[in-house]
Amino acid sequence: MSTTEFSYQFNYETFKGKVNFPTGIFINGKFSAGANRTTIDVINPTNGKFLTSIAEGTTDDVNRAVDAAKRAFDESWGLRIPGAERGKLLYRLADLMQKNWDELAALEALDNGKTFNDARATDLTMSVDTIRYYAGWADKNHGQVIETDETKLAYTRHEPFGVVGQIIPWNFPLMMMTWKLGPALATGNCVVLKPSELTPLSALRMCSLINEAGFPPGVVNVVTGYGETVGRAIAEHMRIDKISFTGSTLVGRKVMEAAAKSNLKNVTLELGGKSPNVVFNDADIDLAVHWSIHGIFWNHGQNCCAGSRIYVQSGIYDEFLKRFTAQAKALKLGDPFAKDSYQGPQVSQNQFDRIMEHIEAGKKEGATVHLGGERFGTLGYWIQPTIFTNVRPEMRIVREEIFGPVAVVIKFETEQEVIGMANGTEYGLAAALFTKDITRGIQVAHQLQAGTTWVNCISSLHPNVPFGGCKQSGVGRELGEYALDTSVVFLFILPLHEKMANLFVLLFAISYTNVKAVQVNLGRVLG
Repeated sequence: MSTTEFSYQFNYETFKGKVNFPTGIFINGKFSAGANRTTIDVINPTNGKFLTSIAEGTTDDVNRAVDAAKRAFDESWGLRIPGAERGKLLYRLADLMQKNWDELAALEALDNGKTFNDARATDLTMSVDTIRYYAGWADKNHGQVIETDETKLAYTRHEPFGVVGQIIPWNFPLMMMTWKLGPALATGNCVVLKPSELTPLSALRMCSLINEAGFPPGVVNVVTGYGETVGRAIAEHMRIDKISFTGSTLVGRKVMEAAAKSNLKNVTLELGGKSPNVVFNDADIDLAVHWSIHGIFWNHGQNCCAGSRIYVQSGIYDEFLKRFTAQAKALKLGDPFAKDSYQGPQVSQNQFDRIMEHIEAGKKEGATVHLGGERFGTLGYWIQPTIFTNVRPEMRIVREEIFGPVAVVIKFETEQEVIGMANGTEYGLAAALFTKDITRGIQVAHQLQAGTTWVNCISSLHPNVPFGGCKQSGVGRELGEYALDTSVVFLFILPLHEKMANLFVLLFAISYTNVKAVQVNLGRVLG
């Protein structure tokens, strides 16, 4: 079956080179057109113009991908291949990503609108490190023998689910792909993955690298398409045993419902956030301002753990706001491939409209636009860095996830007051706080209702540190050893009496606790 191709000549000071790769559906190691032979246009967010087209997947294509994945799991992957061999292939994939580092970063910048420098330094670093991290785990994820009494042998086995469905968002396409592929492949699962139709290019380029690394056909399958068709088909599929989704809380609820109504598949959800960023009177103001800028304006605010609610204690509120405003004004909006650009465009017209609608709601509800609040330029989807002050808790800009470069700065008086305000949200993905008192830092971090709390830093991610939310920010954990715990764990209790040799009891290991990560920045390095 014929398929479309993407060809592009990069000719920038930061990157020069030509890319050419298929943009069809990737099933069983081969690219093809979708069942309906229709395509989806991909738009360049810097100018709103056509960039390329990709195959539009359908339910039939998802069925084909599941068939290929199940066949690979039964014949050439899963328990058919030792963990050490899976690790070697993952290491090889990481090496190929390293070899094509700048090309992958350029695709992220072109497709998503993020700056090439950020994509190169952050997205690629995290992506390659994640694949290498889980390559090391591939032969180390094992169970244990458990002592009961002398008549029984009890032990656990960690077994792969089989076919895993994965749906990734548009804000960190390559990074989210590796977060999901790494633990799934290391533990022996086969994958059917749907990238966002807005930013599919890096996922499609990775398909060729997966082939080049030597993964058996069908181990990784990528079906491009819309959420209402491909995403729904993955969530509802009776032969997909687990689904991992990153995206909005609204869609996450639909995914969980579909999983429950189909085959009760295991679900990992990393969803929205409205993260608090608390700055105490004794904070290092320069450090707090630096990280707060990063926390809300990095990746144009298109970050699920963005520190969008900034609470500043009254003693330093005026000085913090003055310095924070000055640094926000100095941020360079411009060509993502320019060396000095900090912020590019939002990803799409739809996302631009949503952010501007929230900004207008803030104005109508009486908040003060301290900075920005308007469109930037005339082409594409650019929005000025925006700061609101004089806000109230019931305002939409305080309650709802905006997913754009929009911050609210709120004054507080006491520690207990700010803990109550910070926790007064349906979300619980991340939080940050700034103080020179390490005892206060750890004590407050423990009281903030978030899956991750940063002390004297923000949005600092590492492959070996678990990440995920509580409340309506998600279920389960990605990254670290904890991501491996979502593999099925069987506990066998085998009576050793000869007459009872055929009897056994099968139990499931269940976790009853939320996993919370606390990261404390013990240095003053600005960066």
